[in-house]
Amino acid sequence: MFKRTFLGMAAIGLLSLGLTGPASAQQDFIVVQSTTSTQNSGLFEHILPIFRDQTGIEVRVVAVGTGQAIKNAANGDGDVLFVHAKPAEEKFVADGDGVSRSDVMYNDFIIVGPPSDPAGVAGMTDVTAALSKIAETQAPFASRGDDSGTHKAELRLWGDAGVDVDAASGSWYRETGSGMGATLNTGTGMGAYIMTDRATWISFGNKGEYQIAVEGDKKMFNQYGIILVSAEKHPNVKTEAGQKFVDWILSTEGQAAIADYKIDGQQLFFPNAK
Repeated sequence: MFKRTFLGMAAIGLLSLGLTGPASAQQDFIVVQSTTSTQNSGLFEHILPIFRDQTGIEVRVVAVGTGQAIKNAANGDGDVLFVHAKPAEEKFVADGDGVSRSDVMYNDFIIVGPPSDPAGVAGMTDVTAALSKIAETQAPFASRGDDSGTHKAELRLWGDAGVDVDAASGSWYRETGSGMGATLNTGTGMGAYIMTDRATWISFGNKGEYQIAVEGDKKMFNQYGIILVSAEKHPNVKTEAGQKFVDWILSTEGQAAIADYKIDGQQLFFPNAK
């Protein structure tokens, strides 16, 4: 009886300390807070096995909107932050939650729309003018509305166009509160225009007759960055393993792995680490 009780108490103690396996096993994985675009595009599925094979470190991705990813990392729920909203990323570092920020890769945002093109924006390269036309015609527009990097960029562009989308919310302007894939599904179902990152659009399998309507404006540039979460502020961070991942992503080999990821011959992300 004493032996069973003692062993049971010991097991509970080990569980509470997270020591049910060898100490080294606790370093065999890291948590990366990232965006739906890096996950849904298939990029991580392509590059993470390469990193794991070389280092033995598993990367577990939490794919949410950039705003939520930053909040999660600021709560210490992750070892690395990999997102696309540079001002918010720089604030994350300035607040002491991250060690430093580095550029990783880029692509661009596009606006896709139905073949009927109710706002007459197909073929436009001036995104501000295109959004103004969508607002003037009150053509349906589906927004993520989730504080993601894409949503942040979209709101900035509406601001440049002088359009108050808060006032239009619920009418022609619809907020899904969902990730990019779900918003594309909802938007195409309602015949709405949608702003998306190009990588998610290329990998999206339910395009139907939808086409890219607006592209090519420099304002639609989409930069991604990576940050090691600060162990000074969040002692549970696996600094050594997390830094290995950051270093690999920024290395020649990691950058090549990103560049090599293509769908139907189309490159989804363009590495630009310095």
